[in-house]
Amino acid sequence: MRDLRFGELQGTDVEHPLTVRRFPFVSPLNERFDTTVDVVVVGSGGGGMTAALTAKSAGLDVLLVEKADVFGGTTALSGGGIWAPGAQALLRDGYRGTAEEVRTYLKEITQGLVSDERIAAYVENTPRMLDFLESLGGEMVFVWKPGYPDYYPDLPGGSHLGRTVNVPPIDLRRLGADRDKLIKPLALAPKGIWLGPKELHDFYRIRQSWKGKAVLLRLLWRMLRARVTGEEIVAIGQSLSARLFLTLRRYGVDLWLSSPMRALISDGNGTVTGVEIERDGRTRRVRSRAGVILASGGFDHDLDLRKSHEPVIDNDWSMGNACATGDGIKAGQKIGAAVDLMDEAWWFPAIAWPDGRIQFMLNERMIPGQFIVNGLGKRFVNEAAPYTDFVHAMIAGQRGSVPHIPSWLIIDSRSWRRYVFAGHLPLPRIPGAPVPTGGRVPQAWIDSGVVKAADNWAGLARETGVPPEELQRTAARFNSFARDHRDLDFHRGESAYDNYYGDSTLPNPNLAVVDKPPYYAFRIIPGDLGTNGGLVTDEHARVLREDGSVVGGLYATGNTAASVMGRSYAGAGATIGPSMTFGYVAARHMADAGRGREGGHGA
Repeated sequence: MRDLRFGELQGTDVEHPLTVRRFPFVSPLNERFDTTVDVVVVGSGGGGMTAALTAKSAGLDVLLVEKADVFGGTTALSGGGIWAPGAQALLRDGYRGTAEEVRTYLKEITQGLVSDERIAAYVENTPRMLDFLESLGGEMVFVWKPGYPDYYPDLPGGSHLGRTVNVPPIDLRRLGADRDKLIKPLALAPKGIWLGPKELHDFYRIRQSWKGKAVLLRLLWRMLRARVTGEEIVAIGQSLSARLFLTLRRYGVDLWLSSPMRALISDGNGTVTGVEIERDGRTRRVRSRAGVILASGGFDHDLDLRKSHEPVIDNDWSMGNACATGDGIKAGQKIGAAVDLMDEAWWFPAIAWPDGRIQFMLNERMIPGQFIVNGLGKRFVNEAAPYTDFVHAMIAGQRGSVPHIPSWLIIDSRSWRRYVFAGHLPLPRIPGAPVPTGGRVPQAWIDSGVVKAADNWAGLARETGVPPEELQRTAARFNSFARDHRDLDFHRGESAYDNYYGDSTLPNPNLAVVDKPPYYAFRIIPGDLGTNGGLVTDEHARVLREDGSVVGGLYATGNTAASVMGRSYAGAGATIGPSMTFGYVAARHMADAGRGREGGHGA
């Protein structure tokens, strides 16, 4: 059969959101339950809210439960991107591609760890999921971020234009009394300071382009306007979560906050029939006629469990939701579910500040005048590589005889003054500015021990504890590559992904000499955006046992499930995209199963 173009993949089977139907789901009647619904969804991140909306649109009675006293999960803490091949948002702006190209790309990066059926389900259902959400009207609208490449754009099926979509910013005042129920971002910016996904690229080039300076002026205007009008504009993950919540509220989906799941309930055949929820100080048993969808996140902050699967991670350096301690995964395992990829995470090199803040390093690794060394003072990876690959290299090195945790990102004063770095703006010192400015690293950063400073390589080696001769050799070799505009060791700057946050005014956007003291070394640790190993699922998001059989009535999505990306990361939004898509897939499968059961019973 010929391959369908994405424009022909849009689902025509999405029911109108006001459709009401009831299916005679069978559940044991001899057990005592406090509440009965058709579907229980556990977790209020992007995957959980999408699943709840999908089930509601199919006429099912839905209960969404959330452990925290706020909604949004890790989705609300994220960049809010959705890796969405085939989305109408891409097609509207002229993107063309085939499903076969995307399947080829995902097979390349997953290297046999993910079944063809799961890959196909993601590729086919992502545009349908987004079409469904847009069909709900009002809040859910998606825009393409063209030019941000897939993370491996040169692999077969990869895209230099990228396949990531976002939602527009939103004013939180539209949530009314519920606005304080949205989880707060990891870093609170001054009121009025927000960046849309299409602005970030230019913002990082304040000194190199007029567009960057225009973004800075817009930020100042937004801050002034917010003070005058009281508006509370948010973007990226905060906006996505707020928009999903407003849609839930519009369609009357019940959401229980402060209601952690304590256990799954199953019948004598092993079919999940409900959940135990702790609410208002007591345990409530909720029967779920159709089944349970686990979207409760990973085990980001269960350090004992993490160390048991990846011993080199011996600190809690995760930027995931603080409530993500693996509840759904553990509950599934207790009733016989299989798990996979438990040593994996959405890795991200980061700075761990003494006050507990974790600050990830993205554009900092792509600016030209810096390089990163291990405990021997040697480079060990393309610094601009996709963040998961970078940390994979750190972990692999740490398992050997050479310390790679921490590593040291070394920058000179020239680059410090030219590029946005760790929240510092390359501007003359502005007293009272909400972010660091000026020509030198703040003394408080150096006093914290996170940043080391020296006027020569030997001094920097002493500060960081690396061999001085090796650090000097590494610097000399790197600078020779920079002068020739070609990294012979790690090929930095040869990928469109590397270049995206680089300096396009240079022959190689990612290479420049590091020779202008003082030198600064930033302590880099293996952070993450959450774990991505978990329950094994099939193409319908059904949870499986070790023998491959289906755990009846149980579905999983997001970081509760072993990732459809395997050990890789297709592009920006490859976390949220699968979470929302398989939340949609799970709810649709429940509805279809109920429809079939309805026919089978002659109802």
